[in-house]
Amino acid sequence: MRIVSGAVLAALISTTALAAPWDSDILPPAPSWKGASEKLVAKPNDPWITPSEKTGLTDSPSYAETRAYLERLVAASNGLLKLEVFGKSPEGRDMLVVIASKDGATLDPNKPVLLAQAGIHPGEIDGKDAGLMLLRDIALRGKDKLLDGVNFVFVPIFSVDGHERAGRFNRPNQRGPVIQGWRHTAQNLNLNRDYGKLDSPEMQAMLGLINRFDPALYMDIHVTDGVDYQYDITYGWEGYLGRSFHRSPAITAWLDKSFLPATEKALKAAGHIPGELIFAKDDRKPKEGLTVDPSGLRFSTGFGDARHTPTVLVENHSLKPYRQRVLGTYVLLEESLRVVARDGAGAKAAMAADRTLRPAEVAVAFEPSDKPVGQRPFLGIQYETYESPASGGTEIRWLGKPDPKPWIETLYAAQPSLKITPPVAYYVPATKPQIIERLRVHGIQMQTLTAPQTVPVDMLRLPAAKVAPRGNEGHVQINAGKAVHETRNVTFPIGSVRVPTDQPLGELAVLLLEPESEESFFAWGFFPEILQRVEYIEGYAIAPLAERMLAADPNLKAEFDAKLAAEPEFAKSQDARLAWFYARTPYYDERHLLYPVGRQVQ
Repeated sequence: MRIVSGAVLAALISTTALAAPWDSDILPPAPSWKGASEKLVAKPNDPWITPSEKTGLTDSPSYAETRAYLERLVAASNGLLKLEVFGKSPEGRDMLVVIASKDGATLDPNKPVLLAQAGIHPGEIDGKDAGLMLLRDIALRGKDKLLDGVNFVFVPIFSVDGHERAGRFNRPNQRGPVIQGWRHTAQNLNLNRDYGKLDSPEMQAMLGLINRFDPALYMDIHVTDGVDYQYDITYGWEGYLGRSFHRSPAITAWLDKSFLPATEKALKAAGHIPGELIFAKDDRKPKEGLTVDPSGLRFSTGFGDARHTPTVLVENHSLKPYRQRVLGTYVLLEESLRVVARDGAGAKAAMAADRTLRPAEVAVAFEPSDKPVGQRPFLGIQYETYESPASGGTEIRWLGKPDPKPWIETLYAAQPSLKITPPVAYYVPATKPQIIERLRVHGIQMQTLTAPQTVPVDMLRLPAAKVAPRGNEGHVQINAGKAVHETRNVTFPIGSVRVPTDQPLGELAVLLLEPESEESFFAWGFFPEILQRVEYIEGYAIAPLAERMLAADPNLKAEFDAKLAAEPEFAKSQDARLAWFYARTPYYDERHLLYPVGRQVQ
């Protein structure tokens, strides 16, 4: 039995006597809205009303309620829907996928696939409830013609464990649903930072779906925070309308020219306000510019761009009511099915074209730029500023009223800061089985060595490698610094793999295996062992040896004297001085700071 002290109990009584400030609505007011998409909501007496519709689209069902509804719907769908388990969460929950198709048991490989996922961040669960409504209408309400030219693969809840860590206070910046899931998984991982490194079983399972279906369109449905604006649904991709860097030019052109006009038209006709996915440079100064930075490999759009899969990131606006957001998502999903059915061949042709690309250089790192990449009109919300006694600075107060005059916003985008010439192939040693396995999960082609093989390779030494001061996503990241190239003959043991870059996923392999890449396995901290020097030398051995080295080599003496003069702290440290000499002897650990993945350059 839990015992509460008298002082604590008195404090609790005192607190509950007043209204807790978090029990009131802390969010800015929302503009009134009514759209044609409201006709999509089922009548209260409809036997197939979804759990969220029963609440007026103000709340969202639990995992068990969602599964029960789907199982009942699949059983009544006359074969149009199939429910599968495609993975297990760390807490043992089934990961569910619905396959909507007229193809029967075996899907037609020539028919394009739309793969949409909801709940990668389970508090942002709009896509689940929109998807349940759409699947109901496909199976039982006459919209089965949507499947004539496309197959629909739908994951209602990606992060199932996070979905069940539910509560009222999980998303303080978001208006509904009443109960929201938790942003991270049971392993405290953010799935939308895991596309490249593949730490989580959930993401590994999702990669299995992507490789299985090779979708003509992959949609990742979120809810965004940040500044207030009139748009209720925003979405984007790498290189949107030429405004940022991208790796898949044909796919970007297809999304710009085929997908965007059709979906914008459908959303506007349904009463929604679609917009480009953007973020403010400064949330407290919303008129000082917007960022349209390219995404890294850790995010869905950056990952899709690197593997040449059309990928759309949907970010509904957090300050709009849940009902409005769910209905906008329904309209977007429905129209996306029509676009893929109508022009899936165009999407597939774009994918094929981009997968033949073999870039002479691959951008592996980016830096912010103050040089504008364009301007755009922006539908803002009126606001005022005030001095906050809590923060001690100027804060913004959104007023919930559409600004009648569009803002003209300047756009900024990060630019490549480092480009790498891809090698012919990489050799990954058998001593790194976790790296080899993750490459396989990605679907990257490789050859496994069945006998030891000695090959001339370019090896990278990383003398400037620097460990991050804090952890991130279960890792302590490492900045490689500038690599030093060394040509060596290296024997790779049985079980090592050769990864050629002349393959559809060659650019993805470069991003994962070049240590200077911001998204590489090295950058995520998978090779910390190379930072550890093995063996050491006592002062009684190195001091007399160093004295002989100085006497025998005038150039070495000049270099040493210059370092003494330039670095007073070094000059004062006996250990640092002797370590400097030790590093220049054959006794030193020659694998210290040597990245073990070889680069075949010819």
